[in-house]
Amino acid sequence: MSSQAPAHEDAHEAHHGHSHGHQAGHGTFKSYMTGFVLSVILTAIPFWLVMTDVLENHTATAIVVMALGAVQIVVHMIYFLHMNTKSEGGWTIMALIFTIIIVAIALSGSLWVMYHLNTNMMPMSPEMMKNLP
Repeated sequence: MSSQAPAHEDAHEAHHGHSHGHQAGHGTFKSYMTGFVLSVILTAIPFWLVMTDVLENHTATAIVVMALGAVQIVVHMIYFLHMNTKSEGGWTIMALIFTIIIVAIALSGSLWVMYHLNTNMMPMSPEMMKNLP
């Protein structure tokens, strides 16, 4: 039994080594700093847009903020999570596509429900609001 234990450990080490055998590239200091700077910029721009009311149309401001948020998600996935088509045999990209589909369904469904609730709610007059408990 003791002769099998080292063989099992060697096989385990070969299978679960530190290199992972999947070309999992870890970031350099330069790539982490690039990701950090891009994240700060992509956070500061929406903050500036909202606080200074640069775009007078609130819908346009919301669309720009959401678009910059989507770009920031991509920056985080590339620079911090090291997602690319080569890592993990392409499964990370498949997981990303699945995640995007689920998020799109959840967001569009939530917006649809909120829009229809807002449209179909019975309007309240100020007198009715005064009588609320």
